[in-house]
Amino acid sequence: MPVVSPDEMNQFLQTVIVAPMTTVLRSYPTRIHIRFQSRSREVALDQVRAVDRQRLVRRLGKVNGTVARQCSDTLVEMFRRE
Repeated sequence: MPVVSPDEMNQFLQTVIVAPMTTVLRSYPTRIHIRFQSRSREVALDQVRAVDRQRLVRRLGKVNGTVARQCSDTLVEMFRRE
């Protein structure tokens, strides 16, 4: 599960905000297509949740800056008020 909350927030809270990664590919605007561990996956930003940091046992990898920016931009768009 990619952590989508900012590092500054993660340092002070016991919870982090994560988005699950799935191998079920959908054409939703809230899904970010990535290649991770040699497989096609999607970050499901429509399923963000807060989890206790203790549940994050080990780091499996890191997404590149482009994917991180796409996730940030999509989250901003999802929560934008008009």
